[in-house]
Amino acid sequence: MSEWWTYRPEDFLMFSLRVYERLFVLHNQALWPAQLLALALGIAGVAILLMPRPVPRRTLFVLLAAAWAFVAWGFLWQRYAPINWGIRYVVPLFAFEALLLLAFGLWRGGLKLPARWHLPRALGVALVVYAVILHPLTAALFGRGLAGAEVVGLTPDPLAIATLGVAAIVHPPRAAGVLLVIPALWCLGSALTLYLLNAPGAWLPLLAVLVAVAARLLPRRYPPARRKSGSAKQNAR
Repeated sequence: MSEWWTYRPEDFLMFSLRVYERLFVLHNQALWPAQLLALALGIAGVAILLMPRPVPRRTLFVLLAAAWAFVAWGFLWQRYAPINWGIRYVVPLFAFEALLLLAFGLWRGGLKLPARWHLPRALGVALVVYAVILHPLTAALFGRGLAGAEVVGLTPDPLAIATLGVAAIVHPPRAAGVLLVIPALWCLGSALTLYLLNAPGAWLPLLAVLVAVAARLLPRRYPPARRKSGSAKQNAR
């Protein structure tokens, strides 16, 4: 029993940093040139967030839901779970997040984006821009090469960060808070895994969570609720 005291947290990992980084290389090789489509759709999502009108953006939530479902099956289940048995319990959470995005994004009225620019919106958009454009470049920055780049919509970290950015922006706040939980939990778990692997950039997912939570808690102004047609007619009289 005394031998348990000699173990460190990293000793319980079932893979090395080299094996973990190799996952993304193999994933990219198998999916090429899907990365180009994923980047194009990610940029389209950024463009949607920059539109000024506070109306439901159903296309954005459909794209995010499809990405969560694809990453759950294509990366987590097929590639990550064989080297990390705990991931099989994470896959249902990703599927549930996809269902939440569809439910909240497609219901009548739906989730809305703010019409005015304020600090929370700027922080949320910055997270999405980072996830789509900058996060894939961190592979080259940290010496892995672009062959191991993590592309939004195909791998979990940039997808979770992009979803955090969207959840930091949209309203009503209760639905946005629900959407934020699973991406935040994934980013925290990813930060811990990278830290135990002594991987560079382990702080990035943690920073994304802190920025998203701060943006969600900062005060903002929401558009006034619309009155029912009946009461509007009475006021017109």
